[in-house]
Amino acid sequence: MQEITPSFKGPSKKHQPKGLSILYEDLDILVVNKEHGLLTISTDREKEKTAYFLLNDYVRKGNPKSKNRVFIVHRLDRDTSGILVFAKNENAKRYLQDNWNSFSKKYFAVVHGLLKEKEGIITSYLLENAAHRVYSVHDPEKGKLSQTEYKVIKASGKYSLLEIALMTGRKNQIRVHFSEKGNPVVGDKIYGIPEKGIKRLALHAASLKISHPFTKKEMSFEAEIPAYFKTLV
Repeated sequence: MQEITPSFKGPSKKHQPKGLSILYEDLDILVVNKEHGLLTISTDREKEKTAYFLLNDYVRKGNPKSKNRVFIVHRLDRDTSGILVFAKNENAKRYLQDNWNSFSKKYFAVVHGLLKEKEGIITSYLLENAAHRVYSVHDPEKGKLSQTEYKVIKASGKYSLLEIALMTGRKNQIRVHFSEKGNPVVGDKIYGIPEKGIKRLALHAASLKISHPFTKKEMSFEAEIPAYFKTLV
């Protein structure tokens, strides 16, 4: 299948959502680069400062009576930056979610320490407890199979920069796998090591390949690795 790299002329500044850069838009999908610190969807504490709220406002172009809306396909953690895809109709949402595991998803992360193996696959069964903390279990009947492929791109005495391919897409998967390996993601306040002077969680969704829900053509999106990651290593 031919791969196409989409191009898109940005929206007017008047309706450009804050904290998001629009990478591509058509009648079926909306692809954005999310800044770290922005929620994907609302929580009990925050309803409006979310990618979902901002993009619904964007597609309505300020008209509260508009029937235009976006649909959640997947999520990124609040402190993770990078590529998010939203559907613009139910059929597109269903297609993308049904095929999500077959799409190629690559991340960059900076983790603590040096890894003995410069590349490999981490496999475990992930389970979430009542406090919403995710951890690995040995029982495949209790946890969900989770696989994370990684390769060390660069290493310093303190940190390592990794390119990561998600083979499964579980909640907090990358963060949990590297924390349990003894190399937590830098800036991870839940699974990591408290450290002064760190500006953000060093995890970025950098590349995504999907097939378009209508045309079925392969599409490739990229969001450049944050410069801050390079300064760490």
